[in-house]
Amino acid sequence: MVKISEVRAKSILNRSKIFDYCLNPYTGCTHGCRYCYAGLFMRRYSGHAEPWGQFVDIKINAPELLRRQLPRARRGTVWIASVCDPYQPVEARYQLTRKCLAELSRYDFPVFIQTKSDLVVRDLDLLKDLPELEVGFSLATDDDRVAALFEPGAPSITRRLGALEKIKSLNLKTFAFVGPILPLNPGRLVRQLRGLVDKVFIDRLNYVSQFIDFYRRHNLLNYTGDDFFERMKKILVAELEKAGLPYELIF
Repeated sequence: MVKISEVRAKSILNRSKIFDYCLNPYTGCTHGCRYCYAGLFMRRYSGHAEPWGQFVDIKINAPELLRRQLPRARRGTVWIASVCDPYQPVEARYQLTRKCLAELSRYDFPVFIQTKSDLVVRDLDLLKDLPELEVGFSLATDDDRVAALFEPGAPSITRRLGALEKIKSLNLKTFAFVGPILPLNPGRLVRQLRGLVDKVFIDRLNYVSQFIDFYRRHNLLNYTGDDFFERMKKILVAELEKAGLPYELIF
């Protein structure tokens, strides 16, 4: 049973070391990804005893806070979101991400959205009018079965690709985040992405020791070593260059 709590945040538009700002409408994420780095520290700072993936705090005053913070903030890119998925299942009910996008649409702030959920297409009416926008999906594998194992609460790879197709049909700027690299067929993944994304980011599994037990239980230790990640990176780069797709390596 997922514990869902409505809370009031003190701030919603926060400085980030990766982008200028990050915006997290929720604390916690029911996608429950087995490799999620956020789960390593968010339980400690959030005060939750529940396992990662089993709690979500709903920041019910997020749109109100953003409405107050934006007029005073210096223009910069807003990353939605850094430690949760902004389109996890509770967003269908609470619509905090949608309401925050409506506030951002009144200002000239670039927006960078990263998700695993096809729920994002619900907000295409808002997204298409944002002056500077990138929308991307985490796609760490090409295989729905692998995704179901590692990302049990997230929509399938097939659904994510379908959402990307709808977003790209509006000529919006899109990306794929291939990370952490999971068991995959690199050539097939690149073929799936061709024509759907403008750029691909590639990353490996970090904090390996924290997740090693999960890999061991599923006889997947061969997919945790440096040699695996380097080999997959080399093949992905070759396939991306052959397809003419821009990419950025994060390791």
